[in-house]
Amino acid sequence: MALTMKDTFYISHGAPTLAVDESIPARHFLQSWKDEVFPQKPKAILVISGHWDTSFPAVNIVHRNDTIYDFYGFPDPMYKLKYPAPGAPELALRVKELLMASGFKRVDEDRERGLDHGAWVPLMLMYPEADIPVCQLSVQSKRNGNYHYNLGKALAPLKDEGVLILGSGSATHNLRALRMVDGIVPWALEFDTWLKDALLQGRYEDVNHYQEKAPHAKMAHPWPDHFYPLHVAMGAAGENAKAKLIHHSWQLGALSYASYQFNSAS
Repeated sequence: MALTMKDTFYISHGAPTLAVDESIPARHFLQSWKDEVFPQKPKAILVISGHWDTSFPAVNIVHRNDTIYDFYGFPDPMYKLKYPAPGAPELALRVKELLMASGFKRVDEDRERGLDHGAWVPLMLMYPEADIPVCQLSVQSKRNGNYHYNLGKALAPLKDEGVLILGSGSATHNLRALRMVDGIVPWALEFDTWLKDALLQGRYEDVNHYQEKAPHAKMAHPWPDHFYPLHVAMGAAGENAKAKLIHHSWQLGALSYASYQFNSAS
């Protein structure tokens, strides 16, 4: 009997320094993952990260994940961190199979890519032993929220196969607007509050069309790559899933670490 996952998640991973900076509250939230958030040990983890953006859905098919340092100008120790989780080639092929069966005509296979920092930074804190196989699925930032919701919907059967589906992005992601300020800038707070209310009220259709529905949508996400992992997690949970805010903190005035759990136990 396979382990059944009733939950999918969207994690705001913020800055790469989350890996080393003890002063970031989200770091402690992720370190408490197994004890306080999600005690079940998944058979494998599928990460949809905002840092892998392709024209068509792609999965990484490797036996051992390399650690990708896809960030620049950070302290040296950051480039020595390793998260050598096993790959999940069977899961990758299963993802491809499910997507193609749901009408996604092309799903690419990347047989070299390891884990980008949207995957390994949170996982290093959540599952430090690096003993659970991990596969990544890319986002397509030229497509829309609905498309990514349907991508997630196609992946729903994985929950019954013991797979943890984890979207990793940022609830707000305008890096040019980050400042050392006290408090939170109004546009970021308004967008973040709109998102929380929409999710907690189950208005997933509004979140799919956030560009038209949300205040300051373009300011909060000048590019949507860090938002679409949310739509995948939401779609995989299903339209009757209940959303729960499981962490909330801010950095640099406009970077929200809001993270959500979607429970599909009916």
